[in-house]
Amino acid sequence: MKFKQLQTPSRTIMTPGPVEVDPRVLQAMSTPILGQFDPAFTNIMNEVMEMLRLLFQTKNQWAFPIDGTSRSGNEVLLASCIEPGDKVLVPIFGRFGHLLVEICERYGAEVHTMECEWGHVFDQQDIIHKIKDVQPKIVAIVHGETSTGCMQPLDEIGKVCREQDVLLIVDAVASIGGVNISVDDWFIDGIVGGTQKCLSVPSGMAPITYNNRIEAVIQKRKKVEYGIATAEEFTQKRTNMIRSNYFDLAMIQDYWGPRRLNHHTEATSMLYALREGLRIVLEEGLNERFERHSYHEAALIKGLEAMGLSIFGDKSCKLPTVTCIVVPEGIDSDNVRKMMLEQFGVEIASSFGPLQGKIWRIGTMGYSCRKENVFAVLQALESALIRNGFEPNRGEGVQAALDYYGAPSFVAVKEG
Repeated sequence: MKFKQLQTPSRTIMTPGPVEVDPRVLQAMSTPILGQFDPAFTNIMNEVMEMLRLLFQTKNQWAFPIDGTSRSGNEVLLASCIEPGDKVLVPIFGRFGHLLVEICERYGAEVHTMECEWGHVFDQQDIIHKIKDVQPKIVAIVHGETSTGCMQPLDEIGKVCREQDVLLIVDAVASIGGVNISVDDWFIDGIVGGTQKCLSVPSGMAPITYNNRIEAVIQKRKKVEYGIATAEEFTQKRTNMIRSNYFDLAMIQDYWGPRRLNHHTEATSMLYALREGLRIVLEEGLNERFERHSYHEAALIKGLEAMGLSIFGDKSCKLPTVTCIVVPEGIDSDNVRKMMLEQFGVEIASSFGPLQGKIWRIGTMGYSCRKENVFAVLQALESALIRNGFEPNRGEGVQAALDYYGAPSFVAVKEG
């Protein structure tokens, strides 16, 4: 049996992740491999740390990627901070709040939850009251919930967590690089980003940053594995050691620090990709990038509503990088998505749990967040809806987006 050279079909990816990878990132990934302790490579590691500090808007010493998909970043922070019996509060307003609960339970936490209807977020004061009631060691919360297209405000929560000596750990996988997140100003202790969304880098790394409050916790649990420990470290016994070897943040910190502890072999090409992705973000400028995401989001919404479709969720807390659309009654959501992909090469997403089959999700993220992609998804969605028995306002979706973008019109307006 012979295998042909890999050739993937051309797609316009408008899901909430993964998104289209910037061509400059793909080019960077073809850079020759360096050894992980080559000074040329460790200099790249240091550059990535510096760029991540700028992305997260923090002065934290520690900012580096975890090798693994986005949830690896969530798990490394939670696994390294949670000891059995620790109280953790998780406010849930979508699928990924439940994921945080899952991770915390597996590490023996006493998990306390609060929930609101999907499509909404919490009033910060409600969370603050719960914090004071539960008195947890950790509050773990999602910032941008891709399953519902909602974004939870955090600025008041972080300040109270600091006053109450509670660690605030935030999942910002869907929002970092697309909306403003000021880690230091919001008193966030640890935060996780994603590469495959607004950074337009392939999935496979989870950028994190954390402050000295979390570092103090992990240092008290530090245990270097026997095969790489010093003689002194070999004799140390920890009853409260971090339970995961791979997700041991204390050892990973020593790999990214001056010691260069051989915890794992770095994913060289992925680090090249992350470096280039971060360089592109910073070259564009954070504020300019946030404005671009909001700009194309607004054009998309104008088009969808002109077409006769409804946006799901509370618009006051909408996540700018993800737009959720109510599936019209009687329409098979998967058939529409299938036609869009097969006939137009345009991919959008469904959702999860109680929203499965009830909404579509469109991502305007990173390199995918472009005018031509907005037009492509509007055209494909309108055509697929017509073929599936829904009658939209034909042609009006694209025209509304054109109006928003200020496209010229060469048709003379007739005077009444």
